[in-house]
Amino acid sequence: MLFLDGVGIGTRDAGRNPLFRARVPALRWLLGGELPSLRHRTVTGSLAGCIPLDANLGMAGLPQSGTGQTALFTGVNGAAVAGKHFGPFPYSTLRPIIRDLNVFRQLKDGGKRVCFANAFPQRYFDYISQRKTRITVTTLSCLYSGTPLLRYEDLSRGRGVSADVTGEGWVALGHPHVTIITPSEAGNRLVGLAEDHEFVLFEYWKTDHAGHAQSMTEAVDVLERFDGLLEGIIHWLERRDTLVLLTSDHGNIEDLSVKSHTRNPVPLLVAGRMHKQYLSMVGISSNGRSGLCDITPALTRLLLR
Repeated sequence: MLFLDGVGIGTRDAGRNPLFRARVPALRWLLGGELPSLRHRTVTGSLAGCIPLDANLGMAGLPQSGTGQTALFTGVNGAAVAGKHFGPFPYSTLRPIIRDLNVFRQLKDGGKRVCFANAFPQRYFDYISQRKTRITVTTLSCLYSGTPLLRYEDLSRGRGVSADVTGEGWVALGHPHVTIITPSEAGNRLVGLAEDHEFVLFEYWKTDHAGHAQSMTEAVDVLERFDGLLEGIIHWLERRDTLVLLTSDHGNIEDLSVKSHTRNPVPLLVAGRMHKQYLSMVGISSNGRSGLCDITPALTRLLLR
């Protein structure tokens, strides 16, 4: 599962939407040369399909990461429970839901091996030990479920992936000896982790950062970097019984004309031999209108059947 923070489906306007300016050959190949837009929200290819997900959760205002990621990774409408969109960290009343229903816990309870592929520097562990209320849903899910957070040592052994994909940022984080890799090599690492686990999650927050910065140059760079990672995965996709999910928690980067999040739908791209089955399960669970709350229930049904 590839989670991109802050990526919605926007207009087909290369002046506002960097997805239509960036070179993303892997993404285009998966979808038969097309990319989703507000005018054409559903796109299908021979090996993949992409449908829109409602990220608004039935609430007014702009979607936020804390409540949106709760919905995405537990199947529970975090905004409805909190009474509003809230973020970037989850609302306090959402913590029991995240503790009991996060996707890592559900799959581990079903006997599956799970992995959060992001590696973290020591300063992050120091940070969360002192700021226990400022932890993202993904990290909190790991802490609650006993899923290890990967460290510098794991990254050095090639058993983890840097949040910036290549590892270039680790020098500034106090780790000058990290080997810089290509985005495609990072994708290969995720494939390797999938050989040892039934579920692997990688989180890419750079997209949301670029959206808030309203920088077309930065946005194009982070999208092209991610596409390189995707290329390293799909190189192996047809040879393996692997399902790849790509989705987000709310819109942002797709409209650089605004600094804030958007109310646009977010994409759910599913690739692999069972992509049609999974997309069908998402559609059934949502009664025809797919949303963030449908992703984890469909995933657990598929893997725990």
